[in-house]
Amino acid sequence: MKENPTYHSLGNHTETIQVDYDPTVISYGRLLDVFWDSHDPVRPSWSRQYMSAIFYQNDEQKRQTLLSMARVKQRQKKVYTKILPLTEFYHAEAYHQKHRLRSDRDLMRDFNTMYPQQEDFMNSTAAARINGYLYGYGSLEDLKNELPGFGLSTVAESKLVEVVKKRKGKIACAP
Repeated sequence: MKENPTYHSLGNHTETIQVDYDPTVISYGRLLDVFWDSHDPVRPSWSRQYMSAIFYQNDEQKRQTLLSMARVKQRQKKVYTKILPLTEFYHAEAYHQKHRLRSDRDLMRDFNTMYPQQEDFMNSTAAARINGYLYGYGSLEDLKNELPGFGLSTVAESKLVEVVKKRKGKIACAP
């Protein structure tokens, strides 16, 4: 395995995300349901870089993942999604983090003030949530409920609400 892969020198790694979650808010099983509903498991990947996979951290996650895959296999002829142990996770380079949010100068003014260190910005739940809203995931009602906890200025809040209003109906919202 290549240590510290980059976008231009990936080696034998796969592009993926790592989800930190609170099991008192959402279960691992529910996350698996969202995963299976959010992609096409019967489509083979054309390279390791883009393969469909679930990486489990422990025996219980492995058990639940295999059970969820068995349910999917009852409905599908062939499932190409791989179930693999998590060995090492490398973050993408900073310029790949929160990509949609980074392209909005008005919102980034607030985030650059809140998070002068790139690592803090990359690890920000608020930045991740807002990035999702900018891509069209989540309802306007959800945004309005979360908005006070993001720490944005009044100007940035208004801008975000307007962007989400305009995107309504253009991109399907996540479950």
